[in-house]
Amino acid sequence: MPAPGVFSSLILVYKRFDISALSAYIHRLCAQPPICRLVRRRTSLKGGIVRLRWRLVFLVTLLLGSIHPARAQAVPGSSSLSSQDEDFPGNWFHMVSRTQAEQPHWVTPVATTTPRLEQEFRYDISWQPGNTGITRENYGGGKGIELIPQRHIEIILVAPAAYIVHNNPEVRDGFGDWSFLVKYRMAAANEEGGNYILTAFLQVTFPTGQYNNGVTNTIITPTIAYGKGIGKFDVQGTFGVTLPTGNEANIGRTFPWNNAVQYHLYKKLWPEVEVNYTHFQDGPHDGQTQVFMTPGIVFGKFHLWKRLGLTAGGGFQIATTHFHTNNHNGILTVRFPF
Repeated sequence: MPAPGVFSSLILVYKRFDISALSAYIHRLCAQPPICRLVRRRTSLKGGIVRLRWRLVFLVTLLLGSIHPARAQAVPGSSSLSSQDEDFPGNWFHMVSRTQAEQPHWVTPVATTTPRLEQEFRYDISWQPGNTGITRENYGGGKGIELIPQRHIEIILVAPAAYIVHNNPEVRDGFGDWSFLVKYRMAAANEEGGNYILTAFLQVTFPTGQYNNGVTNTIITPTIAYGKGIGKFDVQGTFGVTLPTGNEANIGRTFPWNNAVQYHLYKKLWPEVEVNYTHFQDGPHDGQTQVFMTPGIVFGKFHLWKRLGLTAGGGFQIATTHFHTNNHNGILTVRFPF
C-alpha cells in the first residue's frame, strides 16, 4: 500500500514520538554548565555550527521516523492512534524488545562497534601512551546515548563529547568533536534462525573540538558491519572509510577495519580478541598501516531495575606493526542498556 504524503507522515511521527519533549530535553542538556560553556565558545568561534548540529539531530530523528510503513498507514485522529499515544513509553519499549529479539543476542565488543541494534547509555575511558612517553587520556570515548526509534534503525548521539587530557603543558585539554551515527539493519536472524546480522552505518563528525582537540572539517564515514555466530563463538566486524568534506591533504582519509572474536562463557562472561586495522591515505601518515591486537573481556548483562541493566568490560591494545601512533592502550567501557 503506498504511503501518504510527506506532510501526513511527518505529522504522524510528530504525534507518535513527542518531538517537543525531545527538543525540551536537548535544551535542558545544553543548559548544563560544561555544555553551555562549550556551546557559547564554539558558537563564537565557528559561527552557526552548533545551531546546525541540533537542527541535523532533529531532522534525522524526524525523517527516520517517517519511513516506517506501519505508521505511514495509520489514520490521524483514529482511536487506536490516540490510545497508542497515551502509552508511548510502553509501546516504544515493546517495539525495541521485538526488534532486538530478531537479531543475535551477543554482547557489544570493547572497541569494535557492534552491527546489532542497541539501546543504552555508554561511557568509555581510554589511556593512550604516545611514542614520546606521554599518555593521553580520553574520557567519554566518543560514545553516548544509543536509541532505537524505529524497527531496523538505531541512532547514536555523542553525549557528552569526549574530554581529552594530554598531560602535556604545551597542549591544552578540552572537549573533542561531536558526532552522530545512524545504523540501518539490512538483514538479521537470532540464534534460532541462523545467528547472523548485516548492518549499514553512516557517521557524521563535526569540527566542534576545543583548542584543536579535533578535526578542522566535517567528516562523513560510511561503514558496513557484519556478524556471524557459531555455537558459543561469534565474530563481529566493521569496514569503513573516513571522507573529509574539506582539507583532505592535511586530514587524510583512513580505512578502518575492525573484527572481534568472542566466546560466551558462564552466561555473563564474554572473553574476546579484536584486530583493529587502520590504513592511512593522504595526510600526515600517508601510506602507513597500523594494527592493534586487543584482548579483552566483557561482563554482563546484569539486571538492575526493570529494563535497566549493566554491562562493563575492558581491553588492552597492543601494536603489531612497526608504525603506530600509540601503544599499550587501556580501554574501560561501561554501558547501561534499557
